Amino acid sequence: MKGRVVVLGEVGGREAAALMVDGQLRDLLVDPGPAAVFAPGAILRGVLDRPMKGQGGAFVKLPDGQRGFLRETRGLAPGRPVIVQISGHAEPGKALPVTPRVLFKGRLAIVTPSAPGLNLSRQIRDGETRARLERLAADAMAGSGFGLILRSAAERAEADEIRDEIARLRDLSEAVMADLAGGPELLVDAATPHEIAARDWSDPAPDEVAEGPRSFAAHGLEEAIEALLRPAVPLPGGGQMFIEPTRALVAVDVNTGADTSPAASLKANIAAARDLPRQLRLRGLGGLVTVDFAPMPKRDRAALEQQLRQAFRGEAAETSLAGWTSLGNYEMQRRRDRLPLATILGDAGA
Repeated sequence: MKGRVVVLGEVGGREAAALMVDGQLRDLLVDPGPAAVFAPGAILRGVLDRPMKGQGGAFVKLPDGQRGFLRETRGLAPGRPVIVQISGHAEPGKALPVTPRVLFKGRLAIVTPSAPGLNLSRQIRDGETRARLERLAADAMAGSGFGLILRSAAERAEADEIRDEIARLRDLSEAVMADLAGGPELLVDAATPHEIAARDWSDPAPDEVAEGPRSFAAHGLEEAIEALLRPAVPLPGGGQMFIEPTRALVAVDVNTGADTSPAASLKANIAAARDLPRQLRLRGLGGLVTVDFAPMPKRDRAALEQQLRQAFRGEAAETSLAGWTSLGNYEMQRRRDRLPLATILGDAGA
């Protein structure tokens, strides 16, 4: 099916949301359940522990006996309460990454307590529209020391709708950021998959929203998810990409299959590079990623790296493309913004 389709349903008994574009699965969110005590986006009051010399940060005591690791500790004293937001997932046994740069996200706007000022999405290009939205935002945030970002969806929203959302987010943010009395406590839970879909997948507006107990099966998503649990990814032209997470890194291997022509390696490598961001996103994989591309002349590396950079441009999860190793592999570092899909579904079936 052509167009954007948002599918809301369940996977393994867990709430789930999928985004399909022209029949291809582009994004997948599944409630991690007990696999994640606090999911990214949750806002908590913690208590700062002592600084960790040599690690450039400090541990934070969180609710339920959990620990966070905060890198930005300037102006913060050990033993004092601090409002933080979960910024990613951690490997088993490690502290959760947290940040004091808390964001209160809505469909149309984002309130930024630690970043004063008003900003508009770069996708809003019309000068008159920008001026109108800037005036609206300035009026709505008058008297507040917090910052505001208007998202691209605000361009097509009614003024009253924008004002109402800004007022709601402003009230929530001011109440939460002032709530420093007491010990570790969850203040705002992370959004659910359906809530994230409504908030982040609404611009551009989907052509269809499918919801119901059989919605995933009706759109062929059960088979697509099963494929994501297998290492092999077929590539156009008969090649394959194998994605296998280990404790230390995510290993990716690309081969050409039966095609042994001189151009086969570059074709397979480019196809793998274009699909790799989507595969990592859907599988929930991050950390160090090492890619063993199919053998090709060194003169083709620049063209392949250009394809990689283009493919990862715009990814929500911060990704650092480190480059080629002395052994000819390509390395990158992707932020762990989700739990691995295999971990979530394995826990759901346990």
